Formats: sequence, C-alpha cells, structure tokens
Amino acid sequence: MINLNEVFETNKMIHEMNLDVRTITIGISLLDCVGTTLEEVKENIYNKITTVAKDLVKTGKDIENEFGIPIVNKRISITPISLVGGNVCKTPDDFVELAKVLDAAAKKVGVNFLGGYSALVSKGMTKADELLIRSIPKALAETDFVCSSVNVGSTKTGINMDAVKLIGEIVKETAELTKDNQCLGCAKFVVFCNAPDDNPFMAGAFHGVTEADAIINVGVSGPGVVKRAIENVRGENFEVLCETIKKTAFKVTRVGQLVAKEASKRLGIPFGIIDLSLAPTPAAGDSVGEILEEIGLEYAGAPGTTAALAMLNDQVKKGGVMASSYVGGLSGAFIPVSEDQRMIDAVNAGALTIEKLEAMTCVCSVGLDMIAIPGKTKATTIAGLIADEMALGMINQKTTAVRVIPAIEKDVGDQVEFGGLLGYAPIMPVNEFSCDAFVNRGGRIPAPIHSFKN
Repeated sequence: MINLNEVFETNKMIHEMNLDVRTITIGISLLDCVGTTLEEVKENIYNKITTVAKDLVKTGKDIENEFGIPIVNKRISITPISLVGGNVCKTPDDFVELAKVLDAAAKKVGVNFLGGYSALVSKGMTKADELLIRSIPKALAETDFVCSSVNVGSTKTGINMDAVKLIGEIVKETAELTKDNQCLGCAKFVVFCNAPDDNPFMAGAFHGVTEADAIINVGVSGPGVVKRAIENVRGENFEVLCETIKKTAFKVTRVGQLVAKEASKRLGIPFGIIDLSLAPTPAAGDSVGEILEEIGLEYAGAPGTTAALAMLNDQVKKGGVMASSYVGGLSGAFIPVSEDQRMIDAVNAGALTIEKLEAMTCVCSVGLDMIAIPGKTKATTIAGLIADEMALGMINQKTTAVRVIPAIEKDVGDQVEFGGLLGYAPIMPVNEFSCDAFVNRGGRIPAPIHSFKN
C-alpha cells in the first residue's frame, strides 16, 4: 500500500534530487529478419523495428506526463547484427548498409539510440563477425543513432586476443573517421567481457538470443537521491550508512518498477528487467563522485575509494533487488569520467588516474568508461588496456567494459566536448611503455580454472 508520505517523498526526489528513469528500452529480436538478399534483410529489419517500436516514444511521454516521472531516453536494442546479416553481408560495406537502415528506423520511431550493431566473439570470430567489426568505424561515422558493441571475453571461454588486437585498431580508426566531431564515434562503441543479454544502457545494449521476440527493459538512476540520503547520516557508522543506501535504492527501484510495468501494459510487450544502476549525468548533484565524497573522501581516487565504491555498489544491489520482480542488466554504480562532473574534477585535481579507475572497476558495474586519451596512443596500447579490463571481468566473473576515446590531435591538458548526457572529458595520460609483443602473440587466453562448473 502506497501512502501519502511516500508520494510526497518520491515527488521531492524527482524535483530536488535529479531522480529519473534513465531509459525505457525495447529489446527486439531480428532473427526472423534473415533473408536471402541484402535488400530483403534491410526491408525486413526496417519493417520490424518501425512496427514493434512505433509507439515507444509516445508511450514514454504519456507515462511521464501522467505520473510526473522524468523518462530521459527511449531506446531500442536488437539481436547482434552479425547474426542477422551474416548470410548476405559479404563485405564490411554490406554491414554499413545495415547500419544505415537501423539508423533510418531509429529516426522513424524517434528514439534516442539503437544498440546492437554488435558481435559476440569471446571464443572465436566467424567471417561475418570479422566483417562487422571491420565495418564499425565507417558505420558509426555515417550514422547518428546506432551504437555498437563487441563481446571479446567471458569467464567460461577466456579472452579472444585476436579480437582484442583488432579492436584496438578499430578504436583508432573510428576516432580518425569522426575526428571532426570530437571523435564521437568512439563514444558509441564499447567492448565487453561477460556482456549481459538484457542491458538497457548504451552503448552496450543488445537483445540476446535467449530473449523473447520483444521485451521491455528499464534503467533507473538516482545518484542525487542517494547522495542526499547519506548527507542525513553524515558521521554515522557504516551500519547506519549501509542501511540508508539500501532503503534509498529500494525506493528508487520501485519508481522504475512502476514505469516498467506501465510501459509493458500499454505497449503489449512483456516486462524484462529493471537495471538499478546509479548512472550519473554532467548535471550538478547527479554524480557518483559526489556520493564517494559524501561517504568521506576528498576526491574520488583518494585512498579508500575502491572500498567505498564496493560498499556503495553492494548496498544498491541489496536494496534494489527487493523492489523488483526481475533485476538484470548491469545494476550497480557507473563511473564514466565524461558524464560525471566530480569525476572530471578528480581527474583535473590529479586524484584519479586510469590505473585507479581500473582498480575501481573490480567492484562496480562496468569498466573504463568514457575516458578520453591522447590521440597519439598506439592501437596496441589500447588493445592492452582492453585486455587488462577483460581479464578483471573474466577472473572476477563479472561484466567489465572499455569505452575509450583517442582524441585525435589532442594531448594531456586538452579536453573533448560531447554535449548532452555525454558531457566533456579531460585527456588522461596513458602508460606509454610497450605491450606490442604481448598483444601480437594472437590466439586466446584460456578461461580461468574456476570457470569449470557444470
């Protein structure tokens, strides 16, 4: 039973603490769009997306207006396109044609982003997978709303180092092709270990092959709400702090559950999961970095940061999981540099480095996210960064990811401006000692011993 005080409390969260539903994402299976010619596949894809998602944006706006809950993004995720186009795409340019159709469909239905220009290659690459990966730079340069991801490792299969090496080159090429637009293409591409099938957040969303024909996944976000709550227990012990975070995460997730159920009912599409991640924005008061500071750190990156983040992540999950029938996706705290003003401030103060961020990713939701690095950084160095982060995910049986932006013609001391939710990022220094011989070995790093569970 919802009482009047809970209504007032939720209203205050929305209007004073930046509480929002970050995204309603429709996952759409395109497996039935496979055809015998490229033109047939393009037509099938366009027709299915524009039919299934035709009412998504309107429904989201209606729910916003009726319930007074901001819904920032309406998005689509699709079956990894390497599986859909593999039969008819014989060159990278053929896959680019599919990317353009996806972009046109996204524009038609009015969504913010479409994810799933993806390949799953943790154990090996098919010819279609390789063609899609090689098409990514051009596809992202020539589309506006398409997001891309590649899963190169898992706890069960190990890390595909051939794919890691190739993606280091692809990231550099993507940056070059979009350098006139702040290398924005790289902000729409992420590489994963243990990628989830039901993630509603971009750029890594795709619709897994084990999912239903269509599904509604919702991502909630409330860093400002959590920060305000723990302000009220400043100086209290960890038991009190943890209880406060859990209770707050429960309330935030209930808002997402309400929106998810309502969207599912109105669209006639089954409810999938709530992703209860703390996803920051550049807005003041909507920052995971601010939460870490309120817990007791001068800046994110100070000694104790990893412990504080681990505690925060765990309490968010403990509180949120009780508030929804189905929790999934990534669910935890995001630490993207460009999208969090206090993380940017920590970098500029010298408190936060890539190496410290890597340590923090052992205990949070994703990985090295929205980090700008010097444009001169070698492809093999980028591949080494990716390999390190994939190893953390593989060994720790968790999702990890890398989304880095080599800022062409820029260096440490400069910054890149993306605007909107993507914010801006200072260029962070990268360890320049060579890992060429390691990356060039090729092959696959085997799965860890604890993966053998049957």
